[in-house]
Amino acid sequence: MSTEGLFDALDTCVISDAMDRLGLDSGVADDLRPLWEGARLAGRVVTVRLAAGDPPEEKAGVHLGARAIESSAPGEVIVVANEGRVSMGSWGGLLSRAARAAGGAGVVTDGAVRDVDEARELGFAVFGRAGVPRTARGRVHEVSTNGPIVVSGITVNPGDWVVADGSGVVFVPAVDAERVAGVARELVEREAALITLLERGDPVTEVLGTPYESMLQKENR
Repeated sequence: MSTEGLFDALDTCVISDAMDRLGLDSGVADDLRPLWEGARLAGRVVTVRLAAGDPPEEKAGVHLGARAIESSAPGEVIVVANEGRVSMGSWGGLLSRAARAAGGAGVVTDGAVRDVDEARELGFAVFGRAGVPRTARGRVHEVSTNGPIVVSGITVNPGDWVVADGSGVVFVPAVDAERVAGVARELVEREAALITLLERGDPVTEVLGTPYESMLQKENR
């Protein structure tokens, strides 16, 4: 069965709830937010790891993120590990244009982003810790592409999934993705039934009573 678009109709809150219900480690990156209002993305992960300082000679001559864009497939999300540094960009406008042209769904960085207004005008989703004008050149360099990284304390591997929206960013390991998506869809259906009850005027204390409070009890699956 194809997993393309697995999380497209699901938001970060219900995905987090599904992971809780399954007893999985939280994939929520607490410190990352959309850098323009309305940004949203969902897709498989392509990873980039950065380090401070100038690149070694064998890595010189190619800007950070360029290799990740060339290796990505349409609909994928580039995730950049910059160890929380916000004094320089870890992504910028030319990269956003190139990734968008390649069909990329967006970028998530554990760092800062340059040219946020340009990304918004392009409709290219960018998530991170902050916007910043200062360039990455001479300050950080790319260490690796498509290896394991750590983002906001979460281990992220190539091929994992990430969903990001106005509530934040959540990562789902590839091995758990179909289970998480399935439980998330169940929860969406149950919440839709609750919304119907609330909108017809049923007492809130009844609708959001014990069944609702126990809805995320851990499952053995």
